[in-house]
Amino acid sequence: MQTIRSAVASLALAVAFILPTASLRAHPAADDMTAAAKKFLASLSSEQKAKASFALTSDERLNWHFVPMERKGLTLKDMSPDQRQLALALLASGLSTHGYQKATNIMSLETLLAEMEGPTRRFPRDPILYHVFIFGHPDAKGTWGWRFEGHHLSSSFTIVDGKFFASTPSFLGTNPAEVRQGPRQGLRVLGAEEDIARELIKSLSADQQKAAIFDATAPKEIFTEAKRRVEALEAKGIAAAKLDKKQRALLMKLIEEYVNRVRPELAREDLKKIKKAGVDKILFAWAGSIEKGGGHYYRVQGPTFLLEYDNTQNNNNHVHAVWRDFLGDFGADLLSKHYKDDSHAK
Repeated sequence: MQTIRSAVASLALAVAFILPTASLRAHPAADDMTAAAKKFLASLSSEQKAKASFALTSDERLNWHFVPMERKGLTLKDMSPDQRQLALALLASGLSTHGYQKATNIMSLETLLAEMEGPTRRFPRDPILYHVFIFGHPDAKGTWGWRFEGHHLSSSFTIVDGKFFASTPSFLGTNPAEVRQGPRQGLRVLGAEEDIARELIKSLSADQQKAAIFDATAPKEIFTEAKRRVEALEAKGIAAAKLDKKQRALLMKLIEEYVNRVRPELAREDLKKIKKAGVDKILFAWAGSIEKGGGHYYRVQGPTFLLEYDNTQNNNNHVHAVWRDFLGDFGADLLSKHYKDDSHAK
């Protein structure tokens, strides 16, 4: 059985045959995702294709989660080695190099968890127990979507008219947050998400920290969990308008760490939307210890988005980190406009 590492190692060769050259692209993101999805679907048997394919209007499109559980979709485990490469190429078509490395490292941690926890779990730890979902019919100029999901990883993409994109909810988690023994000792897949935020909270003055820290104890989980629709949380924390130049730069660096999970042109559009809505209105809030090793939580909330981070489980060595868009999760705003325009066209 080919492992996730060997599949990733040979991904570059697979991508070379899947993605069109730059000179043929009308819109790189739509073309790349469509080409990868079509190549993946074409490799499947009719039974496999039935498991992987759903209507765009299917309720399953919103049925996301990040815990070990029974899922629909087609798993890497039920694919041949070549099909796994094509599934990973689809994942790579939506993520940046930075994001793809995080995602595949998270998948690989399942092997470590299997060694740590033993074989008696109801849901086994397995680096190829990740699922692929295709919603609608992939078309470079069409409207469709896809999701890649399993324990601690959920990446959702919606493409509308081949030119508008949504890439949330976007969830990454790690257990352990820091590998503390063995050949991978020192690995911290989401280390930047912790370090930048801690640098920011510790850079605040006493008065600023008083505004930013809303609870001495961190919650046990992110507040939004895996809700299908997310709304703004209570306005807590310190506003970016109250930060100095260096602190604001750290705040934007933290936001970019999350936004830059996805391919660069999509990340740039997200950042434009954030800035247009007003950076001064963004709130940074913290709960728990500000010292390394202590349980902690933070969130960054702006007019258009929310990111949450929590590290309290498994003796404060288990991270959940999510990026949500208040109007754009699952392409809700884009699809609403699309269907409205379509009805007018008729």
